[in-house]
Amino acid sequence: MNKKGVTGWLIWAILFLIVAIIAGIFGFGLISGVSFVIAKWLAIIFVILFIISVIAHTIKKA
Repeated sequence: MNKKGVTGWLIWAILFLIVAIIAGIFGFGLISGVSFVIAKWLAIIFVILFIISVIAHTIKKA
């Protein structure tokens, strides 16, 4: 996956995390909970894709 695609996942994760924090501040429990879960899963996907990208780049150079 290209750098733009991986960065896109990170941006979405950060966006949902911000929505969760703002919703939590205003007391919207359901919205903040769902946004936090989405942000958590997108962050996990980003980390997995980043690790795969680093490994693939290392193998490609060797």
